Amino acid sequence: MTQSIDYAAVAPALLVALAAIAVLLADAFDVPRRVLGFVAAGAVGAALIAVIALAFGDRRATFCLTDDLRGQGPPSCSYVADDFTLIFQGVVLTAALVVVLLSLEEISASRLPAGEYHFLLLAAITGVLTLVAARDLVMLVVALETLSLPVFALVALRRYDGVASEAALKLFLVSVISTAVMLFGISLVYGVTGAMHLDRMAVALGRLDADMEPVAALGVVLVLAGFAFKVAAVPFHFWAPDVYQGAPLPIAAFLSVISKAGGFAGLVLVVALGFPAYGHVWGPVLAVLAAVTMTLGNLVALRQRSAIRLLAWSSIAQSGYILAPLAVGDERLPEAVAASVAYVAIYSVMNIGAFAVVIGYHRRTAVAGTSPVWDTLDDYRGLARRNPGTAAAMAFFLICLAGLPPGVMGLFAKIVVFRATVAGGVTWLAVVMAVNTVIGLYYYLAWAARLFAAPDGSVEPRSLPRDGALRAAIGAAAAGAVVLSAAPQLVLQAAAATG
Repeated sequence: MTQSIDYAAVAPALLVALAAIAVLLADAFDVPRRVLGFVAAGAVGAALIAVIALAFGDRRATFCLTDDLRGQGPPSCSYVADDFTLIFQGVVLTAALVVVLLSLEEISASRLPAGEYHFLLLAAITGVLTLVAARDLVMLVVALETLSLPVFALVALRRYDGVASEAALKLFLVSVISTAVMLFGISLVYGVTGAMHLDRMAVALGRLDADMEPVAALGVVLVLAGFAFKVAAVPFHFWAPDVYQGAPLPIAAFLSVISKAGGFAGLVLVVALGFPAYGHVWGPVLAVLAAVTMTLGNLVALRQRSAIRLLAWSSIAQSGYILAPLAVGDERLPEAVAASVAYVAIYSVMNIGAFAVVIGYHRRTAVAGTSPVWDTLDDYRGLARRNPGTAAAMAFFLICLAGLPPGVMGLFAKIVVFRATVAGGVTWLAVVMAVNTVIGLYYYLAWAARLFAAPDGSVEPRSLPRDGALRAAIGAAAAGAVVLSAAPQLVLQAAAATG
């Protein structure tokens, strides 16, 4: 039924999975937590090297059905390492390396069990790496749960923190509901097509009898609803702000960047490879989701005074921008997919950098003990006086998120999604995006202005901790933002190959 395994194709996910097991076993022998952290970082780095090596080769696939079962054409495969897979795996692993660096000090400061933390984190990363390569619905669901289940435990890992426990419970309940909805949708689609592989499903849906079309349409919508939970699209967003605030902050960064990238990869795969014949169904649904998500996210972000909650609502709004190109349905779908992929890659750099600065500043206030547990935006007043480099990096991340020069990469990302949306004929959505971009300017620039404002005297400005891993994470994100702002075509050209 299947070919032999192509270990080169699965190398990135396999390396991270083996490292997760190794870290858990090493923790049983009381290996120092710093060593466990370096092992985790090394495994992520090795997986990233494997992705780069695969990028210079041909498309690879494994877990394939044999030709005689299909009768014609290339075999259907469950795991494919193509341009789409590799660009998402590269984004995920780069962001994961930053998250591991941010976690080194967080584990000590919050007294988290290092072995369990790194095991769960690496297991979740394995799920994302597998998800972006999956090409059948069974592997998609299994990979999605491999991503989700460890995150529940990571959010609640501060065992005696009631806020963390509440956040984990909320995330668990929402995820269980979303998975149930998605599985019901998959069962409907499988029932009318008899296929699980996305390529075979696309062919079957294109030839479906008229009396089965309503069932297929309902199944498609339910599958989309399941992914909408994962990417925190309105009205399935309500878990995100509380979970971001209750989780250890590196895990909040993981959810905002890595988990979201995996969710969008899965969504793009099912609509572009599995459901193109039903673009007239999922296109309008995604258009409405995109418009409502970006609007509500931006409007609520205007009222936030907590840095973490502002980033949470900003992340919700950014999900709307990523969804927008896909609203074109089956019209100019390759261009729409390329636009969404480019936006995810650029957004990941901007957001992981902003989270890195917030994590450092939160750690500073936690150590000082003079500020509330959750930093307010006013706590960032005067940061440029003590940490001019960090303040400049944070301001640059915020300007990129706003889409203003010199944050050219953020500007190009918005132009790409605007162009794809207009080219697909969804002009009204492009107008909504323009209005929301203006709304977003206010809160991003208001936060950036505070960094260089004089302190008001209520909060004494302090320097960030002298943490080498933290500074390396901020520096890496800032370097990536500068490079992509100087040469955004690096991402745009790579994304175009995935369309």
